[in-house]
Amino acid sequence: MFLHMTLHPWPAPGVGDVKFFDPPGQHVVFAALAEKSGITLFEPAGRFVAGLLELVAAILIVLPFSRRFGAIIAVLIFGSGVALHLSPWLGREIVLPDGAMDGGTHFLVAVILLALSLLLLVVHPGRSRTSRVLTPAQYWRHA
Repeated sequence: MFLHMTLHPWPAPGVGDVKFFDPPGQHVVFAALAEKSGITLFEPAGRFVAGLLELVAAILIVLPFSRRFGAIIAVLIFGSGVALHLSPWLGREIVLPDGAMDGGTHFLVAVILLALSLLLLVVHPGRSRTSRVLTPAQYWRHA
């Protein structure tokens, strides 16, 4: 309860909205995956593993020296999320706890985050193994 009150920004989140703090079986996406696939590891173990991998990817993306590695992890996470949404196990629309459909919002967010992770892989240059930093004297000597 203390972690929920101090770390989570919403004062009263809905059931199935919090990946790390929901009781087992109440997270909407992972409960649907566990129910439709018959694989009980999706909820709660898969939820925690996915959340930790997302957290690690976010931290690595923030750090400049590990940005590409974080983007690779993010591509794998969100690529698998898109694949699960396109499978019959999850579908593009998810049934919310109140019985309404989400309108494809989870799927859209997964596609957008996958596209942004791929864009980061393309835009952010990798370190060249042969590059080195030249002093001004070395630069003018070679120029």
